[in-house]
Formats: sequence, C-alpha cells, structure tokens
Amino acid sequence: MPILLFLIDTSASMNQRAYLGTSYLDIAKGAVELFMKLRARDPASRGDRYMLVTFDEAPYCIKAGWKENHATFMNELKNLQASGLTTLGQALRSSFDLLNLNRLVSGIDNYGQGRNPFFLEPSILITITDGNKLTNTAGVQEELHLPLNSPLPGSELTKEPFRWDQRLFALVLRLPGASSVEPEQLGSVPTDESAITQMCEVTGGRSYCVRTQRMLNQCLESLAQKVQSGVVINFEKSGPDPPHIGEDGLVDTTRPVNSFGTQPWHSCHKLIYVRPNPKTGVPVGHWPIPESFWPDQNSPALPPRSAHPVVRFSCVDCEPMVIDKLPFDKYELEPSPLTQYILERKSPHACWQVFVSSSAKYSELGHPFGYLKASTTLTCVNLFVMPYNYPVLLPLLAEEESHLLPVHV
Repeated sequence: MPILLFLIDTSASMNQRAYLGTSYLDIAKGAVELFMKLRARDPASRGDRYMLVTFDEAPYCIKAGWKENHATFMNELKNLQASGLTTLGQALRSSFDLLNLNRLVSGIDNYGQGRNPFFLEPSILITITDGNKLTNTAGVQEELHLPLNSPLPGSELTKEPFRWDQRLFALVLRLPGASSVEPEQLGSVPTDESAITQMCEVTGGRSYCVRTQRMLNQCLESLAQKVQSGVVINFEKSGPDPPHIGEDGLVDTTRPVNSFGTQPWHSCHKLIYVRPNPKTGVPVGHWPIPESFWPDQNSPALPPRSAHPVVRFSCVDCEPMVIDKLPFDKYELEPSPLTQYILERKSPHACWQVFVSSSAKYSELGHPFGYLKASTTLTCVNLFVMPYNYPVLLPLLAEEESHLLPVHV
C-alpha cells in the first residue's frame, strides 16, 4: 500500500502570484488534485494512503496523517493558508517521523537480523515549494539542516531520518510574475538549484525546476509513474573491471581492462523493484540482505545502519547456482548505467556475485549472498538473493539430499 505524503510550503512567500494570476499556494493545491487524478488511472492506486504536512510548527504541521481519512485530507488541503517561515528542515524531519511512526512496532526494519526487501512500506514524499531562502526564528539559513533529535524510539538505529523505501521529490515553483514572450523549451524538466535538490538525490528521488504550467503537468505525469514498490540500494564495484567481450561473445584479450578510470556503472544508487504477489497483493520473500557488521554478544547496542545498504559486486563471471526445493528471491533493478553495462555484455548465462562488507567475522568483503544476472532475453538485470555464503551451503544441501534419497535395490 503506497503512502503519498505531500509537504506543502505554507510560508508567506507562497502568496506571490504567477503570470496566470493564481498564487503559488493555489498552484500547489491544484497540483495535488491533478496528481491524484493521474494516479487514479492505475488500478493499484486503490490502496494508496495520502498524507498532508505543512511548514507550520510541529505537531500542528500534520494536517492529515495515519488516522485521517480522504475527506479530511481534501478539506485540509482546501483550507491551507500561507503565513509563516520557510522551515523546510523541520518540516522534512516531521514528515519522515510521521512516516516512521509505526515501523519499530511493526518490525519492518528488522534491525540486527538483516534487511528484508519484501518488508516494505513504499512511500513517496512530494514537496511543493517556491525554493526561496530557508528561514527560522533566528534568521536566514544558507544550508538545509534537518534536526537530529527525533522523539521516535529506535530512530537512533538508522543514521539518516529516512528509510530505503522512502523517496523525496520536490516541485520547486519558478513561474514568473509576467508571461514570457520566448517560446517554451520542450524536453525533460531540469533539476532545481535550491537546497532541497541534494536531499532529494540522497533518498533516491530528484527535484524539478518548474517554470510553466505545462512543465508542472509534465512533472506530475512523471511522478505518477514513479510510485513503484521497491527499495533503494547503493551498488558499488569491488575489484577490477571485467575483461571486454567481443562481438562473438568471447573474451577479447586484445583490449586492455580499464582498472583506473571511474565509470558511471561502478557506483549506482537505484531502486530494486519489489513486486507484490499477484494472488495476495503482498510481496513474498525468503532471504535478507546481510547486515554490515558481525554480531557481538558483548556489544551493549546495535550499531546504527545506513538507510541504503551498500551492496558490492565482483565482476568475475560465475555460474548461477540454484538447487531444487531451496527458494531464492529475484528483484529487477531499475534501469541505470550498471544495468546498461551488464546488458551490453550479452552474457545472460554468467552472473556477478554480490557482497556486503564486514558481514563476515574474518573477511572484510564478506561472503556472497546472491548475484546480479541479466535476464535470458537481455531486457533487464535481476538481483538474486540467496542464503548467506550460498556457494558453500548449496553443495552441502545437495549432498545431504542425495544421502536421503531412497535406494532401490
């Protein structure tokens, strides 16, 4: 059930009027309503939960949260007024705290026992702001700072205020007060240069610099497509680049391996899609992504984890391993320079093992917990998650099963 949280800038500067004659706040309200209509085209939207947060002081900033119904959301949206400061940092913190309110009770984060991609609460946080200077009661702030303190128990177990299934997007309104005589540029909407952009990118989202109503509609169409069930992972290359593959599909020994220059595919910060089971509507899985520490019974507390796990991949071609009756989990990777590079190698029968550093007691890289592999049709790349150290475990299980088979004399 996706959660769609709208964070609306209600600072006084949102009263400024665009060339259409409407205030920025009215444009923001219209954008929310249009997004909901666009989203309603998708049959999966029936399970959506909408939340509304403003730049008011906490807890009054929460206009529609976990308890409020859709009618309350719409009524609160209609009655929003713009008067106050641009307290973006505090408003973002309140928004993430609202999303995380029940996570410790539900056990969704599974602290200390590995991260289960199939335990998720996919959330999209859409901020609509005018991108003006950040202000608080002490004056103007040059940088975006989210308060570090949180009232939520367990918040100290994650270093960041967000989680891997929560992405932040920002619609930064830059509509001029007078209509432009220049023809409108068509194409993709650029990111904004305000303080929120970096925060968006850290969560796996992005900002949009909105200069016209048409641009705004284009952004809302794009955002409606981004409501996906998935979690964000940092994929990092470990070890040397792979040898080049020739046109014949064989290793090309005449071309040197690039081991020095950094390529875009070496490090990617992207979603893996977690598809719900068609029968139940709920994702099903079996194996976690390992924690980045070895458990120590003498440690008084769990070490805090990063919101996004760092999954390292080795570019050594391996045989994909599976055995009967032992399940595995398969997740498709969002398109990225990494998926493009793997698909261009045209090696659907080879795989690259994946690791989490410090997950083993005596190995810095840890043991493999799965692999990256192109689909046989070379249309996408999948992450296969297996039991930890599966190259050792699977042959042992296969050997044990062979001993248990009945012998017919």
